[in-house]
Amino acid sequence: MSEYRIDELARVAGTTSRNVRAYQERGLLPPPRKRGRIGIYTDTHLARLRLITSLHERGYTSAQITELITSWEQGRNLAEVLGLEEALNSPWSDEIPTYLPTEQVRAFLAGRSGTGEGGLDDEPELFDRIVKLGLLKPDGDQCLVPSPQLITIVAELLSRGFRLADLLSLHEAIAPAIDDVARRMVEAGAARLIEEHGAAWLPRGGEVGEATELLHRLRQLATSSVQSLLAHSLERHVADVMGEHLARVIKQNHPNIG
Repeated sequence: MSEYRIDELARVAGTTSRNVRAYQERGLLPPPRKRGRIGIYTDTHLARLRLITSLHERGYTSAQITELITSWEQGRNLAEVLGLEEALNSPWSDEIPTYLPTEQVRAFLAGRSGTGEGGLDDEPELFDRIVKLGLLKPDGDQCLVPSPQLITIVAELLSRGFRLADLLSLHEAIAPAIDDVARRMVEAGAARLIEEHGAAWLPRGGEVGEATELLHRLRQLATSSVQSLLAHSLERHVADVMGEHLARVIKQNHPNIG
């Protein structure tokens, strides 16, 4: 389980340290574990914080959220409650968003090493496009990088001669499709639970642990199924593209064949 200091927790959750402290004071967020004078938060706190943020975005006040969470916790084991929240709201990726100096990020995305060809040095206006896509979030002289792994992959592809504009176009084409698949899978899971328990169901007693276990398993199955489908599709398309290329080569080198 990941550990965070208060500023790290706030950054990953997309809120402020001030809000974290306020939620603790209102009893919305469990207190951190103390390590000396430092408060240590975990993914359990992150899950609760994301739940609070989600309810705020839906128009609920802090008082309403407090009443809802208090009612939810009454008569239930707190560890089970927080475990279910973590299963619902914890990140599916182990990546931690990172702040980097903006100039360092620009250097990563400059383009082919030594030439700047194909990257930001070649087309500096692409930086605004990257920000619009949510791949970077400028903050003063730094940038919040939601997915450091993705930026690293883009930088490596640039060093191998790919153009940044082409990579961004690929991302723009893929991201909505992936988002649609994810929403369909989540809605299918929610529909199954509603079908079995009813639209107003909240797990009670031993059902909390069962629901948590089910959610963890569904996460594993969803991720595995998408990876498997993608792997098989890549195999098929690599074979097709390679076959088309070899056919062109043969035709150019041996125009009398076929």
